[in-house]
Amino acid sequence: MNQQNQQSQKIQNPETTVPKTPQMNERDFVNDQLTTEKYMTASYNVALNEASNEALYTDLATIFKETQDCQRNLYNLMFKNGWYALEAADQQKTQQAYQQFTGYKNQLPYGTQ
Repeated sequence: MNQQNQQSQKIQNPETTVPKTPQMNERDFVNDQLTTEKYMTASYNVALNEASNEALYTDLATIFKETQDCQRNLYNLMFKNGWYALEAADQQKTQQAYQQFTGYKNQLPYGTQ
């Protein structure tokens, strides 16, 4: 795929400009927070998988949900300001992946309705 075609596949809002200086700007701070929240949600997920105490599990699940919501809000802020771009999904690749995983689902020994 050529560079021009790749660029047209980007999904992005108009970028909010920030000063280009050595000091951290608003985009840098939000990006740092987003990265931290992603790390924390991954860590809480591991903790949830390992928690054997029900009360601890419940507390961790609450904290995980709050952290995940914070991460999503930061992502939405970055996307709204044009600081986070996505690649448009190729319809053919999406259909192939869907068919592949549907085939896997049909191989499972239990009902998947």
